[in-house]
Amino acid sequence: MKKIVITVIAVFVSTVTFSQGLDLGIKAGVNFANITDASGLDNRTGFVFGAFAGVKLGDKIGIQGDLLYSQQGAEADVDKIDLNYVNIPIVLKYFITENLHIHGGPQFGFVVDDNVKDVFQNVAEAETADVSGVVGAGIDLPMGIRIDGRYNFGLSDVIKSTSSSVNVESGKNSVITLSLGYSFL
Repeated sequence: MKKIVITVIAVFVSTVTFSQGLDLGIKAGVNFANITDASGLDNRTGFVFGAFAGVKLGDKIGIQGDLLYSQQGAEADVDKIDLNYVNIPIVLKYFITENLHIHGGPQFGFVVDDNVKDVFQNVAEAETADVSGVVGAGIDLPMGIRIDGRYNFGLSDVIKSTSSSVNVESGKNSVITLSLGYSFL
């Protein structure tokens, strides 16, 4: 019971302390995704939506974490590769002006739905996790509106071969995301 009371007090104090710079909200947008290093693939257009939480640590620096559902993958002549993730990007923001910022950081993704086994006829499957880097820019408009543009570049392969006799080309995620958000605070 004592630990719960201390935790509640700590959360309350930190919320009051950072309330001026706290940023909580929702966002949605569009992805233009592809898989690099694999031949014959085109962009797949999908959507992204979720929530964000951030804090401004001074006039010029802030940090933000998102929890996003993201449709990624690629399209081929015959079929499309669906890789749907829950992504958790954590970005450091540098404010060029009071409202305009650039940002970058790591992103951790977890596959929640894919069709890789179907597309590759059971000789390949999707990796369960993805690590990417994120760079982008954003603007904070009046009335809590947030506009964001990001490029996510994969650092890990997204498809693995399940057959030693068949070589399946793998690659990394490459995603351009444009999103619109609303901050409640």
